[in-house]
Amino acid sequence: MHTAADRRRLYAAAFLRAVATGLMGVLLGLYLARRGFDAVAIGLVIGSGISGAAAATLLVTFFGDRLGRRVMLIALAVLSALGGVALLATEHLAAVCAIAFLGMVNGAGRDRAAALALEQAMLPATTDDAGRTRAFAWYNVLQDAGHALGGLAAALPVVVARLAGTTELAGYGWTLGIYTALCLATGVLYLGLSPAIEARPNHNGRMPPLAPESRRVLRRISGLFAVDSLAGGFLGTALLSYFFFARFGAGEAAIATLFFLARVANGVSHLGAAWLAARIGLINTMVFTHIPSSLMLIAVALVPEFWMAATLFLVRELLVEMDVPTRQSYVMAVVRPEERTFASGVTSLVRLGGWAVAPFAAGFLMQGVALATPLLIGAGMKIGYDLLLWRSFRDLKPPEESASL
Repeated sequence: MHTAADRRRLYAAAFLRAVATGLMGVLLGLYLARRGFDAVAIGLVIGSGISGAAAATLLVTFFGDRLGRRVMLIALAVLSALGGVALLATEHLAAVCAIAFLGMVNGAGRDRAAALALEQAMLPATTDDAGRTRAFAWYNVLQDAGHALGGLAAALPVVVARLAGTTELAGYGWTLGIYTALCLATGVLYLGLSPAIEARPNHNGRMPPLAPESRRVLRRISGLFAVDSLAGGFLGTALLSYFFFARFGAGEAAIATLFFLARVANGVSHLGAAWLAARIGLINTMVFTHIPSSLMLIAVALVPEFWMAATLFLVRELLVEMDVPTRQSYVMAVVRPEERTFASGVTSLVRLGGWAVAPFAAGFLMQGVALATPLLIGAGMKIGYDLLLWRSFRDLKPPEESASL
């Protein structure tokens, strides 16, 4: 049953959550720096937040269908909101790390957490095979529109401080309040989802076991996604924001504007990905757009001026996200419908694991080696991942591509 109303609610929730994520991605590193945290401490907080998101995704993977997808989504929204409020309560590093973990505070700047895993599993049921990649493309376009708005809103602390005649830290407090409200709004949207979005157990009332072929595919693709996510963990928005701030002296307004434009570029790339995938296939689209984006990032790390780095970064953002809707569509296509929550959860989990580990090392590398070191490591690893992905999966076609052969 195709439930267009549920799809619209999922789209709206994804958009609002993306605004919150985009806001926190740019804001977190700058907020912590303003409160006196150094690069190592910032990396620890970012890693803690992503670790919390990974733990929530693990719970969703194994219990999301049993406990109910809607209930889980609402609980995740409430915890995220509480995390935003609690960040204002302390400056103690251990406490901030604990708050980031429990509130799943996402400093990566992109929404890749437990709620996303559940929504990915739900979305294919709202359309057919031919429309699946397009549905994921629009889902990601709305997310990137939200990320763009959130990135732009990261300039609010400065604006509030100037208009209200108060300190920038007070401006950060008001902005974190907006983050909390956005998280709660997604929970309200989830309340209206229909029973059609829930998983269907077998005749014994249990979720069916994973098919052997699905298990083999997930094992192989998850291993590759782990490499890609470890690379991506070196390139989170909070760390990139800190790089532009520390390397070029760029201020909050310039960085917020840059990430706003980057998310606009991402949105354009998602629509382009659906168009390109219909012509050259999902795997080819994922690989042959991703490699050039990594080369652009290497150039960002090496140029001497902010305007050069910003220009190259925006070119990179036009390409780097074309693998996202295609990857999501591909994973959902090569497993059975009843396996989608598990598949979405497992692949999201391995990606979050890499994102959680890398920031801990990235902070030390930025401070102890060179600011650009995480960018160079992340880009190199991503190129290796793309080559391995193409070699491993170029012959495994989704249904819509197999039918056209």
